[in-house]
Amino acid sequence: MKLKGLYRAVVILVILALNISCDQVSKSIVRKKMSYDEPISFIQNHFTLIKIENTGAFLSVGDTLTNPYRFILLTLLPVLSLLAGTIFMLTQKNFSKLILGGLICVIGGGIGNIYDRIAHDSVTDFMHIRFGIFQTGIFNVADVSIMIGIGLILLDAILKKMAEKRLEQEQSVKTVDAE
Repeated sequence: MKLKGLYRAVVILVILALNISCDQVSKSIVRKKMSYDEPISFIQNHFTLIKIENTGAFLSVGDTLTNPYRFILLTLLPVLSLLAGTIFMLTQKNFSKLILGGLICVIGGGIGNIYDRIAHDSVTDFMHIRFGIFQTGIFNVADVSIMIGIGLILLDAILKKMAEKRLEQEQSVKTVDAE
């Protein structure tokens, strides 16, 4: 069932707000309850909570930039991109559910992180995973949301490609049968 007009926009915005809220609540708890020098480890030290403030972008890229470059690259451009993405998501109606879910996750995570940058001059990161040689940077719920969103968008592309191949195979079988 496809959602129509205003109802569709309200549902999208509510899900987007829930996404942003999960991120902001988790960061608020970390800011209030954790110290910078007290990591908490779980699952035999494979998962660690450790509070840091990231003044750059992904993996601290851009943290040494000076203004106005810092403001333009880490605040203004992301805000404009997220605004454009939100408008695009709300006005285009031909997205699959996977694409729409992916866009909501990417935009919600982006808004969560850019809100931190504007309100706190940094983004609060607090989760770290290590399994053998596999290790992540320190990340937050918004980053998880962005990665899930990208995964949903890629899954949609893979499923469409598989459906196209299946259709091509069916058409070639019909062509051979007709001869």
